[in-house]
Amino acid sequence: MCGIVGLMANQAVNQALYDAMTVLQHRGQDAAGMMTWHEGRFLLRKSNGLVRDVFHTRHMARLKGHLGIGHVRYPTAGSSSEAESQPFYVNSPYGIALAHNGNLTNSEQLKQELFSTDLRHINTSSDSEVLLNVFAHELGKQGLHLDPEDVFDAVRRVHRRCRGGYAAVSIINGVGLVAFRDPNGIRPVVFGSRQDGDRQDVMIASESVALDVGGFELHRDLAPGEAIFVDMQGNIHTQMCADRPKLAPCIFEHVYLARPDSILDGAYVYGTRMEMGRRLGDRIKSEWPEHDIDVVIPIPDTSRTSALELAQHLGVTYREGFMKNRYIGRTFIMPGQTQRKKSVRQKLNAIDIEFRDKNVLLVDDSIVRGTTCKQIIQMAREAGARKVYFASAAPPVRFPNVYGIDMPAANELIAHGRSEAEVGELIGADRIFYQDLEDLKSACRAVNPSLDDFDCSVFDGAYVTGDIDEAYLSELEASRNDAAKLVNVGDHALVGMHNQDDDLD
Repeated sequence: MCGIVGLMANQAVNQALYDAMTVLQHRGQDAAGMMTWHEGRFLLRKSNGLVRDVFHTRHMARLKGHLGIGHVRYPTAGSSSEAESQPFYVNSPYGIALAHNGNLTNSEQLKQELFSTDLRHINTSSDSEVLLNVFAHELGKQGLHLDPEDVFDAVRRVHRRCRGGYAAVSIINGVGLVAFRDPNGIRPVVFGSRQDGDRQDVMIASESVALDVGGFELHRDLAPGEAIFVDMQGNIHTQMCADRPKLAPCIFEHVYLARPDSILDGAYVYGTRMEMGRRLGDRIKSEWPEHDIDVVIPIPDTSRTSALELAQHLGVTYREGFMKNRYIGRTFIMPGQTQRKKSVRQKLNAIDIEFRDKNVLLVDDSIVRGTTCKQIIQMAREAGARKVYFASAAPPVRFPNVYGIDMPAANELIAHGRSEAEVGELIGADRIFYQDLEDLKSACRAVNPSLDDFDCSVFDGAYVTGDIDEAYLSELEASRNDAAKLVNVGDHALVGMHNQDDDLD
């Protein structure tokens, strides 16, 4: 889960990219980077940290140009070293920069091909660098001068070589801005424009909120397998570049990842979360018609929309019972279990009066490791709750994600191999309710009926790319468990990487 943005404009793009990256910050808090193109040169600033901490006035002043891309990152497999931050860049051919959201499931195979056949060297453990080099190699086959068809032919060959979920934005030196989406449309990407005199500015981003903040009109999502090319005159070219495209977007975007004010594949995220609350309320009514719930309290922030609809559906009082420290990052994407445990108490504080002598239903968007909700349930009891029930707006998360979300090793998922009742007992809830998977799909289709299929692999273990087996999951587990991440962080700390703030010819 990362955030990407690209912009071709008639004026300097640095501030608009910064603003877009700020509203995409929820998609990655580990690192941020921006690369602009100016008079044949690439200008780069990237480092670990939030957008506001990475970019200072002196950096923004250097990031000249009317064309640029930006990225906010959080790590999945691999490390959180600054060397892994994006955008990445290659000199040959032309000079190409790229930022990527997602995960290539055949990155190891591609690395071997790039070394032995394409004669290219990969310098990091990031599959984004792999994707860049594949794209660069395929572009190099098109000759010295590129037209739109040349770009689309190269993307077509990228899709044939690369598997997984990915959305990417790229600058080709002196040629234009390119973006493309994987043939299953797993990871989101949209584009839009705003008029500036006789020409139009064009923005491409992970979520529509990035366009909103810049005053851009949303045109649409890129279709699965589609590419968009914006030439140096600002003309937009699009083409389907996949042989067998099929839209199966990641449903967890609607559960947790995306901002509620975003539109993904024609569906307002706010609307889908409202529907999740209604359907979860229906399940509680069906399973427990004589419930004794006194108050519904969301665990801020993602679950608020669902929790409010659930409370209204049940006819139960809705209250805000936790105050959130907004200067603590999202615990779901923190690299180690110890850090997550420590951050929950720093992040939330219970309002005792809303819990004292009440039967409380806590609502969260999902339960992944169970670490956070277990501590929150204990906080509710310490605040005086008689009974604490727990509801998840998503089904049980039982399988790792392989398409760019840091769902950890299967044995770190609390619902893996356990029943719902067993999960409730482990987290200390008096009763637990999960969303039904078909109800979750229906909630999204209620907002956009044209959404037929989804990637629901974290819930049902069905990986839409069809290339995931037990051997792959075992290797993934070895690289993603918390112990491995701590080793990676330590190893890369010894390298002594510095902040990257460079001019690139």
